[in-house]
Amino acid sequence: MLSILGGVAPVRIGTCSWADESLSKYWYPRGVRPGERLGWYAGHFDTVEVDSTYYRLPPEEMVARWAERTPTGFVMHVKAFGVMTRHPVKLEQLPPDLRDGAETDERGRVQRPSRELRAEVFRRFREALRPLREARKLGGILFQLPPYIVPRESSFEYLRWAREQLAGEELLVEFRHRSWLEEDRRDATLAFLEELGAAHVIVDAPKTEARNVVPTVLALTGPLAYVRFHGRNAGTWNIRGRSAAERFDYLYSDQELREWVEPLRELSQQAEAVYVVFNNNGRSAGGDGEDEWIAQAPTNAVSLRKLLADAGVPVTPVAA
Repeated sequence: MLSILGGVAPVRIGTCSWADESLSKYWYPRGVRPGERLGWYAGHFDTVEVDSTYYRLPPEEMVARWAERTPTGFVMHVKAFGVMTRHPVKLEQLPPDLRDGAETDERGRVQRPSRELRAEVFRRFREALRPLREARKLGGILFQLPPYIVPRESSFEYLRWAREQLAGEELLVEFRHRSWLEEDRRDATLAFLEELGAAHVIVDAPKTEARNVVPTVLALTGPLAYVRFHGRNAGTWNIRGRSAAERFDYLYSDQELREWVEPLRELSQQAEAVYVVFNNNGRSAGGDGEDEWIAQAPTNAVSLRKLLADAGVPVTPVAA
């Protein structure tokens, strides 16, 4: 593990999205309107991952509202648009003026856009994030690769090119094919990310040998540690036709979260910044009544924060 000398970094904890259905239905108090939710969220957590940007380029005026509705010191990590990470997207997901000339497959998806189109998408993505950058609230760009991207020369070349398009940004790379982090090539992958100047995204996921689930590798490739909790629901992970909420439907037990206390203590001692985000945005039975539900991600985020604090691991309690 790369060692970053300096003080101890407090762990900052949040969720992937502040507007998922489970949060909207089961976490926000009644009466909190959609436009007020981010501000209410920011009173409880000091970081969030924006995942809606994977589906469409965000308008700059919307990003400006994010910056306005969050306090000083709040950090937003933003997931890269699918075109940027070599995912297929529907033609209508592209900005209207970029649709002409974009080749589509039989399902109406843009799968292999030209390098020029990709470059323009990167440019617009960066431009849209200007309000967050100017407000000093922009964290990393989550670059989540599809599971069919495996370690071959074309993959390395694309990541180097993408790094150039995002020069100056904090790049967070999440692999989704386990070959990248299997024991025989793990060191080479981590060395590549370190050379690239990108953070390796550490994941907690189902304990399975499925090729699209990477192992948990506690390693830093730069000054920032980024941990994503996907849940451990192996039963729903690869069932076709399920929604993301169903795939990540999992409520961690305190014992499972306690497994992370010492690893996060170690990361806080070696990194300059540590972020933990929960992507298990489903619902679970809970509360005082038989028919009451709780939102999984914020529930687990609060539980982990308490476990860390009780164990003496520095953690930010609320928004800075």
